[in-house]
Amino acid sequence: MLDLSRLRALHAVSVHGSVGAAAVALGYTPSAVSQQIAKLERETRTTLLERQGRGVVLTDAAQQLAATAEQLLAIVERAETTLEERRGQPSGRLLVAAFATAARGLLPGVLAELAECHPSLDTRLTEIDPHMTPGLVAQGVIDLAVTHDWDISPLPAPEGVERAVIGDDPSDVVVPAGHPLARRAKLTREDLAGQRWICQPPGSVCHDWLVRTLRASGHEPDLAYQVAEYSTQLALVAAGLGIALVPRLGRDRLPDGAVALPLDPTPVRRLYAMWRPGAARRPAIREAVRVLRDHYPRLAA
Repeated sequence: MLDLSRLRALHAVSVHGSVGAAAVALGYTPSAVSQQIAKLERETRTTLLERQGRGVVLTDAAQQLAATAEQLLAIVERAETTLEERRGQPSGRLLVAAFATAARGLLPGVLAELAECHPSLDTRLTEIDPHMTPGLVAQGVIDLAVTHDWDISPLPAPEGVERAVIGDDPSDVVVPAGHPLARRAKLTREDLAGQRWICQPPGSVCHDWLVRTLRASGHEPDLAYQVAEYSTQLALVAAGLGIALVPRLGRDRLPDGAVALPLDPTPVRRLYAMWRPGAARRPAIREAVRVLRDHYPRLAA
């Protein structure tokens, strides 16, 4: 008899591409995932992972077993959904993924309310980039995702994923206090030409939005400093090194030496909750989405 938790570990490695990434998604340590795979290898008398450089790759047998594991996990999910639906109360494990600023600015209050009101619900949180979350939801790795897109860069929902709008998150341009633009009441996109930018690295939704927006205005952006954390961006702005476009959700208090100015038209990213259609019957999914949509307007206000 194959152990389901070990199959889940193998499936996670297949989806995420490494033991370390699978461990983050599952909420385990890398050594725990490796031990699960090793036990599965002994049970099946089959080599499942092979070393390649500094990482591992799945053998052909492992890929076939991982595909079977995905089907089994889907069956188990349907069974658990049916039982939870019959009980009528959120329960069991709920794996939630969120991007960094939502994890910091929105999820603490949401998770605390779920824990207080539903003690039988075991909610786990993983921070994952918005580009990755729709696919992970569709594959059954994540139960519920909080993700976002920008007005000119929509994030498509793949087949097998449903979503609901949580709310809109406006962004401001943050400039050094001594910058000539700091004396303005608001800015236009024409004011941004020729500025030295502090932004997120390439491949992020925010980076792509900034580049596309400035190029659409006829300006090639000067991306001098590319860092992932908005708190680091604000520190660089306060040091007088450039300007940044920073969403309000999860934004730290502005440091001395930095000023936030509205941009006209206002850049907006839209927040979504995503889940699989089959899981929509779970009281845990319905309740988590309700709490997300209830918390966000009060937070934004």
